[in-house]
Amino acid sequence: MADLHAAARFVWKLRGHLRDPLDRTAAAAIVRRRLERRAADFLRLVDAAVYANPRSPYRRLLALAGCEPGDLHALVAREGVEGALAVLFRSGVYLTVDEFKGRRPAQRGSAVVTVSPTALCSPLRDPRLPAYTGGSGGAPSPVAYDLPSIRDRAVNALLALEAQGGLAWVKAVWGLSAGSAPVVLRYSSFGASVARWFVQVPPTASGLHPRYRWVSPALRLAAALAGRGLPRPEVVPVGDPLPIARWMAQTLRAGAVPHLYGFASPIVRLCQAASQARIDIRGARVTMTGEAVTAARLAVVRAAGVVATMDYGAVDAGGPVSHGCLRPSSPDDAHFFHDLHALIQPGPGAHGLPPRALLLTSLRLTSPLVLLNVSIGDQAVVERRPCGCPLGAFGWETHLSAIRSFEKLTAAGMTFLDTDVVGVLEEELPARFGGGPADYQLVEEEAADGATVILAVHPRLGPLDAEAVREVFLAAIGRGDGAERIMTLNWRRAGLPRVERRPPAASARGKVPHVWRAYVAESEASALPGGAP
Repeated sequence: MADLHAAARFVWKLRGHLRDPLDRTAAAAIVRRRLERRAADFLRLVDAAVYANPRSPYRRLLALAGCEPGDLHALVAREGVEGALAVLFRSGVYLTVDEFKGRRPAQRGSAVVTVSPTALCSPLRDPRLPAYTGGSGGAPSPVAYDLPSIRDRAVNALLALEAQGGLAWVKAVWGLSAGSAPVVLRYSSFGASVARWFVQVPPTASGLHPRYRWVSPALRLAAALAGRGLPRPEVVPVGDPLPIARWMAQTLRAGAVPHLYGFASPIVRLCQAASQARIDIRGARVTMTGEAVTAARLAVVRAAGVVATMDYGAVDAGGPVSHGCLRPSSPDDAHFFHDLHALIQPGPGAHGLPPRALLLTSLRLTSPLVLLNVSIGDQAVVERRPCGCPLGAFGWETHLSAIRSFEKLTAAGMTFLDTDVVGVLEEELPARFGGGPADYQLVEEEAADGATVILAVHPRLGPLDAEAVREVFLAAIGRGDGAERIMTLNWRRAGLPRVERRPPAASARGKVPHVWRAYVAESEASALPGGAP
């Protein structure tokens, strides 16, 4: 009932949102104002959503650090936003990904701070469109999108497309499920509405929460009341992407440019399938998200004549936090949106985090979740430099590259925390099929059509039914009726993971990690802290 009530309020407000689309001039002015007011906006957010919020775990962490509101204001005036965040981090004001997700309390010295995902939701937002994030274990974390938060991110999406000459492109979204509605609304907040909405899992799939059924009808009703249209979700699984290729080809023949926003591996498979089927999609544009963008993946896309850019972000951060450079120095060179977030890195030996871990902090009052030096499990090379790219002209001069997860497995658009699969690999599979915790391993490998996931089972266990092993793994990792259920349904449709009889891979130090990223280990280890995948 709470979801239905939120949906009704969202529909009522969405009419005005769609009747007032953004334009390029307004978007550029908004970004300029944000950059000028970064420090003031940060302090306003912390004052209102942290210091004035008794439920906020950040309030307790700041108190443990001896940082009262006046202290923080003086610190920011003296050190700047990033300088102040670095001081706070050294004083224990941060959250690891397990703390952020509520999987373990934040222990600072003898003090223990309980972190509830719901307590991280901004008290300043009026939830309109509920969404959920999370891996396969535990309860999904709630993220409440409202129209101001969607519009704030649409400003950046508009300027990123405009920099590519893409405001007239015919837009489409290929998401996992109807839960990709915020992306559809983001790209419908300027220019023409999204023309096609492709999903990999049907909204009516067995076991899904009812919210996935009513999201699309609610949005389409609101759009109709606003005199605009929004598409119905069309089911296009990863294993059969040709309907999207045919739409691209048809759009190109009509003299327009199709633009598809979706996960990296499915887009790679789409381009490979189009080439094999001799469907000409040369000149189409794509924005690849959600997974590492490597040279091998880009090569497949470019071989089909498709022009690709990328973005990097997270649902927890409200969407993209960066967009691919248009004069990139590496496959995943991206401009960081430091009008939306601040970013620092721990450096060597700090609180058990990798030196290049990304610690994000919210700057906008519209942020669905409040982030204050939060690790979402990713690391990258960060540098500030001019590149001559149009995106740099907007003031986004911080670049991210070699963006990789150190706590998550991501493939075929799916993300599972490494900590979530440990119990399945060490306990559930051995209990069912024998062996011990070192006999099972998830392996992410680079394949001709992008990344693939293998469930390695040691040959010494004797004859096993590979399909039975895969089904037990998927059933264990996909408990629930929300995001984790969608992940499992999509992996099953994509034929993942593929079970192979091979000894689990070991690191140079003899360790057998639960998740082995073969392409990182073989070709990119030198770009990661410690040289380890």
